[in-house]
Amino acid sequence: MARPRTRFVCQACGYSSPRWLGRCTECEAWDSFVEEAAPVPRVAGRLGAGGGGAAAAPAPLPLAAVGEEAATRFGSGMPLLDRVLGGGVVAGGAVLLAGEPGIGKSTLLLQLAEALARSGRRVLYASAEESTRQLRLRAERLGCGHPGLLVAGETAVEAVLASAAAVTGGAHALFVDSIQALHSEELSGLPGSVGQVRACAERLVEHAKRTDCALFLVGHVTKEGSIAGPKSLEHLVDTVLAFEAEGGADYRLLRAAKNRFGPAGEVALFEMHDSGLVEVADPSRVLLAQRRPEAPGSAVAATVQGSRPLLVEVQALVHASELATPRRVTLGLDGPRVALLLAVLERFGGASFAQRDVYLNVVGGVRLEEPAVDLAIAAALLSALAEKPLPPQAAFFGELGLLGEIRPVGRAEVRLREAAALGFTTVYAPRLEGSRRPREVKLRELEHIRDLARALA
Repeated sequence: MARPRTRFVCQACGYSSPRWLGRCTECEAWDSFVEEAAPVPRVAGRLGAGGGGAAAAPAPLPLAAVGEEAATRFGSGMPLLDRVLGGGVVAGGAVLLAGEPGIGKSTLLLQLAEALARSGRRVLYASAEESTRQLRLRAERLGCGHPGLLVAGETAVEAVLASAAAVTGGAHALFVDSIQALHSEELSGLPGSVGQVRACAERLVEHAKRTDCALFLVGHVTKEGSIAGPKSLEHLVDTVLAFEAEGGADYRLLRAAKNRFGPAGEVALFEMHDSGLVEVADPSRVLLAQRRPEAPGSAVAATVQGSRPLLVEVQALVHASELATPRRVTLGLDGPRVALLLAVLERFGGASFAQRDVYLNVVGGVRLEEPAVDLAIAAALLSALAEKPLPPQAAFFGELGLLGEIRPVGRAEVRLREAAALGFTTVYAPRLEGSRRPREVKLRELEHIRDLARALA
């Protein structure tokens, strides 16, 4: 009897069965079985034995004896994207680009494919969501159409791999848009199902590693904001890039959530135009261009995204509430973190927000997650509550503890240098030990939230 080519795996506990079961016999989870490709058994050969067999595995080596061969990189033609990738595109590396629908994932990858083709690389763009005619219309709008950019409108992973193998000399880069739209002919599940996504991703990543072809996958996100599909999809790839925007802003933030070949957390800012995405070389200056420093509730936060310093404006609006439970609305900030800061300001800062609605926004659609923005948020809230503007050329950074203490944060020198470069003369920050301070900036060191309240009174 022929060995079955597929199996059904419980997504809750991993138990496998040759047939579909409504309820897992191991963990008793209902409707948790998904069809997947069955692994191919490998029979180890014996040295000296006659007949065929697998080649003997090489002997293990000491770690110190492993060759220091760096990963082969090549420039993408987009300097900011190279920085996020850790220094350029890695041959044989797998990159997953995830983001909400319509944010510009396909636009970014099509522009990247065009840039690689112009540099002399052999590029294949496999479009599973658009036909090749639709792809050409979008390429004409973006000014893309280099002869070295090959396209294929395929929805089966086997056809995509066959197209990649048919490229003369082999493809240097393979783009798949999107992994949720692909399916494998060996499985009966619908495209986008857990089994299909995992099987297609495994085959594409295996092809990339075997041929040293750089792989770029487009991935969708769920309504909760996480990457759609199995969590193993993120483990299979080398780099996960998150494309983010808030409130339909024209600016897009590209963030490296995971990177095996460079530091995670690196960011790049892009601006969306009718002709595509444009890299923003000086994001701090652009994000602060429309700031009104004389308005109450406006504070500048000195943040660090990866290795890049970034100064952004945090705006706060506080007014009397007509509701029994006042509103707490945040854009670009963590809601529970803001609730914590409000409690600390009420307990130790002499402020009261009990009967007031609070609105907070990060200008430009940037999302801030590091605790170093706490001090800027607190300053914006105190300014909005008192209806008194902050010093016009002041920036803030520092973490706020539950007891009201202001804690130091990393990369203080980088933040201070960026503030000085943009013309800020005063920086409110926690006490710094041994950090070099630019002469152009006056440092106001704070130890407790009460110090901030007194300094801004």
